[in-house]
Amino acid sequence: MRYDMLLDESLPSLPEQKIPAVLCLHFFLFVFPFQLQQLKMFRKIFIFTRPNIKTFAQVQTNKLPKRKWKSVVGLEVHAQISSESKLFSESPTKYGLPVNTAVSYFDASIPGTLPVLNRKCVESGIKTALALNCQVNEVSMFDRKHYFYADLPNGYQITQQRSALANNGQITFPVIVPGKKIYYKTVRLLQLQLEQDSGKSLHDEGLKRSLIDLNRAGLPLMELVFAPDLETGEEAASLVKELILVMRRLNTCSCKMEEGALRVDANISVHEPDQRLGVRTEVKNIGSVRSLSQAVSYEIQRQLEIVAVGGDVHNETRSWDAEKRCTLPMRDKEVLQDYRFMPEPNLPPLRLNMKDIQLDGKSHTCSICVPLIAKDLPELPEQTRKDLIEAYKLNTETSIILVNEPVLLEHFQNIVKNFPDIPKKMITNFLINDLMTYCNKININIEECNLTYNHIKDILTALYNEKINLHSARRLIELAHEHLNTNVNELIMIYDLQQISDVERIENYCLQAMETQSKAVKQYQSGKTKALFAIVGEVAKLSNQKANMKSVVQCLERLLKQ
Repeated sequence: MRYDMLLDESLPSLPEQKIPAVLCLHFFLFVFPFQLQQLKMFRKIFIFTRPNIKTFAQVQTNKLPKRKWKSVVGLEVHAQISSESKLFSESPTKYGLPVNTAVSYFDASIPGTLPVLNRKCVESGIKTALALNCQVNEVSMFDRKHYFYADLPNGYQITQQRSALANNGQITFPVIVPGKKIYYKTVRLLQLQLEQDSGKSLHDEGLKRSLIDLNRAGLPLMELVFAPDLETGEEAASLVKELILVMRRLNTCSCKMEEGALRVDANISVHEPDQRLGVRTEVKNIGSVRSLSQAVSYEIQRQLEIVAVGGDVHNETRSWDAEKRCTLPMRDKEVLQDYRFMPEPNLPPLRLNMKDIQLDGKSHTCSICVPLIAKDLPELPEQTRKDLIEAYKLNTETSIILVNEPVLLEHFQNIVKNFPDIPKKMITNFLINDLMTYCNKININIEECNLTYNHIKDILTALYNEKINLHSARRLIELAHEHLNTNVNELIMIYDLQQISDVERIENYCLQAMETQSKAVKQYQSGKTKALFAIVGEVAKLSNQKANMKSVVQCLERLLKQ
């Protein structure tokens, strides 16, 4: 029996956790001649079957001091450039068009057709490169990357492998890990290049056939290759979040991952400190920021479990299963694929104007002027965070959350501008703690929430003027989301949400609560001040959560001292 047949075919059909360690060891040591290859095979089989009892490798490992391992993560990001036409043809780029209705002769690789470079795509690439502190190259080249796939009509992809549009950039971004202190991370951007996308295969499982949709063939992409400077799934997700914010500010990519406008590949490895990097695996086409964090974290843990028992991590491509929350093998990468890169003969070198001069005396129509593009760059997210902290004395975490959620940031800036008397902390607490909590509760993104600026400012104004309390404000979020055509003041009247501030009514509620919570009253009067919360809670219950809590506390403190 061939050893590879034993590993590839026999083992998957065996039930897990049924092969005793001693039997495996005896089989390979005595049935076969004693060779190193047999020992390696024994280890692979044993790791694959995961028996309940300790393996030989585990026993040996337990006798040694625990080894520390470091994880290394590098990302490759493919961002679809926001453009009305494709990179080398006039075909439209709108998402969701009928199958094969956005295909030119060039996209379909009809003989005799030639590529024509889209100027706006180049400008968007330069704009993104400048925002990421890249060195934009005065001259860049296009290459053909040869490989066969059914949805690649040419048999090659036009890209910029050897001489890219830009190199040597970096991005600094905040990393928020629940329960830990916020910190900033800097990651190097090795290369930003322009390239065309491939088509899409449509698989019909019922008819057992595949069809090709070429609408996506030729879509303009930016490929951003980051150095392996990341260590965790949280850092990887934070990098992509920051990248999304930057490109949306620049309007160079929609970043709609659900439409495939942004796709991420993660390269992951583990190694011991002061040792060379370990064998890496690649997790392909991760479709959301949350999946990226989960996929990287899972793959790091999977590799750590392998090396902990003396196993070998294989150089392979894996996919992320979002339902099972695990990575699955796709294909191995032990043999390096030869893409036979060659210069694209139908496209001349891309030459940029690196000086701020008018080439034709009137405008810069003859070439793309990099300094002019640099002058038009908008304010980037990190600068906005610094401005929020300086102008409104917000803390770092609050400023990060506001900038990470553009809808919240827009609401905050509009309310601060039009209603300067409302405390900034009241605004941020309502937006972050209440509005976002409601969106999470009903499982929608903040962009999908139906509340408009008018809803938000009316609720905050009523809260600030003590017309309602915080409990009613939270209730109004839900009501306004469900009744879009009814204004906030009408909802307050219809659902009787006005705050009770009448002194006599509050005193009556307090007296009733003191009778009900007599034990808490005695505890408070004996010096246990925290017992007051129980009485306050009883007042809130009696008033149907509408009493003015500030007045309630003052009233209770006065009555309890009598």
